[in-house]
Amino acid sequence: MSNRITFVQGNEACALGAMYAGLDFYAGYPITPSTEIAETLSVMLPAAGKKFIQMEDEISSMCAIIGASLTGNKVMTATSGPGFSLKQEALGYAVMAEIPCVVVNVQRGGPSTGNPTHVGQGDVNQARWGTHGDHSIVALSASNHQDVFKMTVEAFNIAEIYRTPVILLFDEVIGHMREKLIIPEEGEIPLVARLRTSLKEGVNYHPYLPREDGRLPMSDFGDVHRFNVTGLYHDMWGFPTDKPELVQELLRHLIDKIENNVHKMTFYKSYFLEDASTILISYGSAARSALSVVKQRRNRGESIGLLELNTIWPFPAELVRECTQHADLVAVVEMNVGQLTQSVKLAVGSQKRVHLINRVDGQMIIDKDIKRILRILQGRGI
Repeated sequence: MSNRITFVQGNEACALGAMYAGLDFYAGYPITPSTEIAETLSVMLPAAGKKFIQMEDEISSMCAIIGASLTGNKVMTATSGPGFSLKQEALGYAVMAEIPCVVVNVQRGGPSTGNPTHVGQGDVNQARWGTHGDHSIVALSASNHQDVFKMTVEAFNIAEIYRTPVILLFDEVIGHMREKLIIPEEGEIPLVARLRTSLKEGVNYHPYLPREDGRLPMSDFGDVHRFNVTGLYHDMWGFPTDKPELVQELLRHLIDKIENNVHKMTFYKSYFLEDASTILISYGSAARSALSVVKQRRNRGESIGLLELNTIWPFPAELVRECTQHADLVAVVEMNVGQLTQSVKLAVGSQKRVHLINRVDGQMIIDKDIKRILRILQGRGI
């Protein structure tokens, strides 16, 4: 793919990033505001000799990409709101069976049908805890199309390294807005290939026996090795077990492989934090407005900065703690009732220093919304 400049929607940037990452198979069901991802890939994948399929619903879409991943393919599906809810059971299966896959959620207003054509960021905690049971998850975000492309590629890389589902948590404004995208040269962003076992046919293959580095080599399902895949707790052969020591060992493995590598999958951008007494923390399209406010106030001599999180989960608590340790005021800018704010409060360790600046009416939070609340928080009046 040659280096070129294009003018696209965020959803198209996501599709282009997926193709760059080596996407082989997409299964999905149309739902606003993510439909353009499927629409774009329905043309690009067949043209590249790869597979696109429109399924009957979001549950079957998730199950289809799980099966395709097990047979050796890089896979993705995309949805929004109610569709993301429907995927949760199969998402949990992918966590338990350690199946690499990428799930895009272009957020809109909720709950239920909510506000299909308007922006929201209300699925942050659903991305973390939507499927049942103790588990860890990776969720990435972006505030511009260049980062949409990059985070999509990184989602595939993380999925392959850690054998885990990765969620791309975009929103309606990012998905439908058009702006410039520079498509990187081939090799400019490193790609992680599927780690396959070197064991030959006839040699006993243990699908859930990690190497010394913690990674699990895979064998394409239906190829030379026979093995079992289940959503139950299982042993190294993939067969169900209820032995307490094996159950605990597997659960700790599923959690630790992500939580112990937070630093390796933390993506962020920082603006003017060195001397900032007031720090805004934001993500997605809300971070665009937050950055605009920060630049305006810096020009007036105010010591204010922005920490934009591209990695939402696992939450980069150490990064947040380090960046805010000298700040008098920390304000989280998001379009929900404070879903990430709670994690920021825990990381900062001070309820009094952390505040929420939000908007939840289906409209994008803009400069004046942030300025109005900032004035109150800084004791300047309304």
